[in-house]
Amino acid sequence: MSRRSLLTSAAVIAAVPLLDACGSPKEKASGTTGEGDLAKALPAHAASDLVKPDIPVVAGANGASTDPAFLAYPANPPKTVTGQVGKGGTYVTMTPLWGAIPPSSGNAYYDAVNKELGATVKLQPADGNTYADLLPPLFAADKLPDWINIPTWTMTKLNFGEAVRTKLADLTPYLAGDKIKQYPNLAALSTNAWVAGVWNGKLYGLPIYSSNAVIAGMYYYRKDLFDKAGVSADVKSVADLEAVGKALTNASAGQWAFDDLFGNDAAYICQLFGFPATGYPWSDAGGKLQHRYESEGIVEALNWHAKMVKAGYLHPDAVANNSQNGKQRFWSGKVAVCADGTGAWNGDDAKSGAAATPGYNRQAFKLFSANGGKPTVDLGNGAGMYSFFNKKLNDGQIKELLAIANYLAAPYGSAEWLTVNFGTAGTHYTMTDGNPLLTEKGSKEIATTYQFLAGPASASTVQSGAVQVTKDAAAWQADMVKYVVKPLFYGMNVSEPAQFSSLNLPMIDTITDVKLGRKPISAWTDAVASWRKQGGDDLRKFYDGIREKYGTGK
Repeated sequence: MSRRSLLTSAAVIAAVPLLDACGSPKEKASGTTGEGDLAKALPAHAASDLVKPDIPVVAGANGASTDPAFLAYPANPPKTVTGQVGKGGTYVTMTPLWGAIPPSSGNAYYDAVNKELGATVKLQPADGNTYADLLPPLFAADKLPDWINIPTWTMTKLNFGEAVRTKLADLTPYLAGDKIKQYPNLAALSTNAWVAGVWNGKLYGLPIYSSNAVIAGMYYYRKDLFDKAGVSADVKSVADLEAVGKALTNASAGQWAFDDLFGNDAAYICQLFGFPATGYPWSDAGGKLQHRYESEGIVEALNWHAKMVKAGYLHPDAVANNSQNGKQRFWSGKVAVCADGTGAWNGDDAKSGAAATPGYNRQAFKLFSANGGKPTVDLGNGAGMYSFFNKKLNDGQIKELLAIANYLAAPYGSAEWLTVNFGTAGTHYTMTDGNPLLTEKGSKEIATTYQFLAGPASASTVQSGAVQVTKDAAAWQADMVKYVVKPLFYGMNVSEPAQFSSLNLPMIDTITDVKLGRKPISAWTDAVASWRKQGGDDLRKFYDGIREKYGTGK
């Protein structure tokens, strides 16, 4: 996975409420923090202007903003950290890694970074695909490393509201309010980035790959195919999208307009039809909490998608619920419109698409709503991963690790960022067309490791020389952030009791059957009624209690 893809998928998954291993609707929600206590725990934000992006940040609605965009790495990258960083300490870490694990012995990259850090950070990357299974035994045996990355989607197995209290260091005394300003690179991270790192009114987590523009994803289209067919991409309603379906479907030629536009659990189509996204499923319906399953919007979305299937506008593999070759279908032009995460739009994608189809041009529709009215889109958590310190560390060790984290959080465009991400010039990378490119040695020794311990806010950068892709994506994002809203219970770390953990599974299966036309809409109505009886109404009561005691995060 690319770092940008990882950020997107992690942030989307991270929005899902956590499931405690114990508890009932009447018990206290372990982990949840009310607005007043949250304000006391959060660090102050102090923006940095040491590195100026080529495309500046654009402020949006409700705390959203675009990621800074760079078309080339600054020719004279500034230093953001002065003086001594570490104090010679030695620390064992654990992070996930999706990819080949580099050698730990004789690794010149590790040596170069640790020299700059003034400490020995012993990196122990583990397979990201099985990372969630490695964590519970470590917590149970009380054998945590000094510094550990814990993705939010793995916390469901850890009873995390209790785990942070007993196993992990409280960083509130070091970072709350203006205290963070002694660590300027950490202070430059947005407030949204820190919110989901607060548990039980205290700050524990350092945000990884943070962004103020996290959404579930969007609808992409092949501009080259639209232009060739003379079809307008100025889509403002689902009626316009249906017209695209008719114009660009030619089954006899092996071309269909659409891939699956729904997602496995309505991850994309919710934006069109105005119902809550997967991670934050509740809305306020006249003062009463309404779950996304109960909304009129999801019924409309299911009916519409099934209509597109019946019309023959979806690729047969999409109708068969086969997503494995989705990228290839889009690259080769077998489909002209698809749904995907924000991380899908980058230079590597442009390179793969052009290899499959000369002239390949991925673009994204501007946000629109089903009826042509003003669109809205839910903002996801500001970070989907956090790193934590072991509670057994003493005061001096915590301060040393925070100084190291401040170095690792140096922004894109800085001298420190180059060192952390690319090692030593000439040995691990060379500057090519204005951007760092790994050498053969760099490719062997460098992987995403330090970046999972601490890092700067996300930035849009050029990949594979595709400068125009970065420009286009930045322009789209600048329009998108105007329509962002924060969902109910945003960033509150609500831990749902375990008896609700299986409620969603039959609903996801029913969504698949109805959206693909295998079952009638009545099957969905029946599933919702069953969902309510089997625990949905009790789950609503649980969230009513959360709202009464802690508010809604709005």
